[in-house]
Amino acid sequence: MTIQQLHYVITIAEQGSMNKAAQLLYTSQPSLTSSVQELERELGITIFHRSGRGVTPTNDGAEFLMYAKQVCSGFDELKSRYSGEKKIRKKFGVSTQHYSFAVKAFVGLVEQFDTAEYEFAVRETKTRDVISDVAQMRSEIGILYLSSFNRAAISKLLRANGLEFHHLIDCGVYVYLWSGHPLADRQTITFADLKDYPCLSFEQGEASSFYFAEEILSTREYVRTIKACDRATMLNLMKGVCGYTLCSGIICEELNGGDYKAVPFDVGDGGEDTMEIGYIVKKDTVMSKTARLYLDELTKVLGIEL
Repeated sequence: MTIQQLHYVITIAEQGSMNKAAQLLYTSQPSLTSSVQELERELGITIFHRSGRGVTPTNDGAEFLMYAKQVCSGFDELKSRYSGEKKIRKKFGVSTQHYSFAVKAFVGLVEQFDTAEYEFAVRETKTRDVISDVAQMRSEIGILYLSSFNRAAISKLLRANGLEFHHLIDCGVYVYLWSGHPLADRQTITFADLKDYPCLSFEQGEASSFYFAEEILSTREYVRTIKACDRATMLNLMKGVCGYTLCSGIICEELNGGDYKAVPFDVGDGGEDTMEIGYIVKKDTVMSKTARLYLDELTKVLGIEL
């Protein structure tokens, strides 16, 4: 086993393709494939599933990649410190459902560093991609929510991917809308109040499921619905068509602007009324210093202590 082989499998996992990885590594695809197969024989495991769509880590491969990244990171830092070479840029990534507070915390983190020395990434994305990104180590931390409705399904998916969920905060359900909306001045809003306005939700892709919805109460019947793929479009639709979405009530005016507000949602008797927001990480891993600093920023934004 060599550092080069570890670097090869990490690049393949990040690209999801032997061909793309070979191009980045300036080697031929047959040579790259041969190197991986030699490593698999030595380890006695299969690192990647190979298909017409590309390659994905097996369960054994995902575990091996976790340790390989730690070894390569330590080797790069050692080489940078003692070889006199140009300092290698460190990487840190966060994947999150569409939460402005998660982005605000990321901004607070980045402000502490010289971005010339780091390769930072923040990915506001679909629920399944948040899980996939952390499982495949594209991101060290993922941010999502659990509820009584989706908890069993999401928890099962997390366990299958070797991930664990850590609680951050419990939130009530709020209606998030434009401050000029006809219902914006209400003390509370009921389901019946919303029947004349479109419900906005984030598109979850072809593999969508009620369990992956970012909005609580996703199984209710909404007369009018519009899906969006990004937060900017969602905010424009709130103004343009008087749409609304259901959220945690945690608003970051610095990022979304001051033209929106969250009004408590009266879910009615027996309605689901709590969102548990937390972060996911790979099990049995040592969290990086950068990840710990990000969580510190997150607790500041949320006003909590871990």
